[in-house]
Amino acid sequence: MKRALITGITGQDGSYLAELLLEKGYEVHGIIRRASTINTERIDHLYSDKHEPTAKLKLHYGDLTDSTCLLRLVSEIQPDEVYHLGGQTHVRVSFDMPEHTGDVTGLSTTRILEAIRISGLPIRFYNAASSEMFGKVAEVPQRETTPFHPRSPYGVAKVYGYWMTVNYRESYGMFACNGILFNHESPRRGHTFVTRKITRAIAAIKAGTQNKLYLGNLDARRDWGYTPEYVEGMWRMLQHDTPDDYVLATGETHSVREFLEEAFRYAGLDWQRYVEIDASYYRPAEVDLLIGDASKAQTVLGWSPKTSFAELVRIMVDADCDATGVHRTQATPAAVGN
Repeated sequence: MKRALITGITGQDGSYLAELLLEKGYEVHGIIRRASTINTERIDHLYSDKHEPTAKLKLHYGDLTDSTCLLRLVSEIQPDEVYHLGGQTHVRVSFDMPEHTGDVTGLSTTRILEAIRISGLPIRFYNAASSEMFGKVAEVPQRETTPFHPRSPYGVAKVYGYWMTVNYRESYGMFACNGILFNHESPRRGHTFVTRKITRAIAAIKAGTQNKLYLGNLDARRDWGYTPEYVEGMWRMLQHDTPDDYVLATGETHSVREFLEEAFRYAGLDWQRYVEIDASYYRPAEVDLLIGDASKAQTVLGWSPKTSFAELVRIMVDADCDATGVHRTQATPAAVGN
């Protein structure tokens, strides 16, 4: 039985990755922060009986700013694979908390790499890099060789973690990979991310509990994929014979406005009746266009996205409507009697 350690296991990516690894028979260990409220709802279902008795999920309290804790956990767990997904992952928030973002999103990568190096164990390491590293893009589409020009503290922190991963691979011969993932969404996306804000708002509008949705830049273009497919790509990177860095993307780009239009149209709503622009959601420096070329991952790893943009939007709308107890086709309270 393989053993994996996941940072950020309670997040969107971590929960889907834990699910995948358990289905493959792994013993999965996750690091969670001590908090005053329970924050494990994305992985609570993994304690059910649907998995094989040999597959186990174990959670450990820890913090990405505590190198001693990370060293102890790596030494005690002795994982075969480490997936570093944790950190402060909200781009807009990184402008308000640049030092914190640099610490938990950037320096944490060094702390984990050092813990692995000191352990002396043949651990395979995955680092969650980001398309935000490309920022003010030098070419379209973006691939593994595209120069970085980050436009946010988050992007800068990810560039730091990327190059530290490369450095440890080249300096110490560690099996260390960077996954340069473009935007990937799901019903487990955090509530403050724009795609989930849109689909949750639709459900709330249908339920009659929300009248307005406030958004920022509708013209920003992103390459949006479906998260469960992307975590499989992470896993494939660590199963390959040699460590390397890979872009995971769909090769399509859509604006926030397109996501908005598709989601509201699918729910039978006119988005212009409900959406207002709030300048506070604009970033001080914007990333206007991201579109990835995943041909290397397709050729070397056999990975490719399968869920279309429209299918992704519908999955998220349906999930939030179901969770709210409404149906996407039902009339909104304001429309009743019209």
